Amino acid sequence: MDFSVPLSRMTTAFKLAAIERLWDDLCRAPEEVPAPAWHKSILNSRAKRAKKGKARFFTLDAAKVRIRKASR
Repeated sequence: MDFSVPLSRMTTAFKLAAIERLWDDLCRAPEEVPAPAWHKSILNSRAKRAKKGKARFFTLDAAKVRIRKASR
């Protein structure tokens, strides 16, 4: 399927709404969305750290604050 979307003429709000609709549609069949090979490796590593008690967990709000600070 080939289609053209005039991204340069779309508002940011419209672009975000389009992303949300696409994401909602993809979430209806998550088994069809391929995960990169490295993703399983990262998840396994994190699970091992959690099992050993060496993982650090944050609330979503705390994680957002940390990400915002790191991206400055």
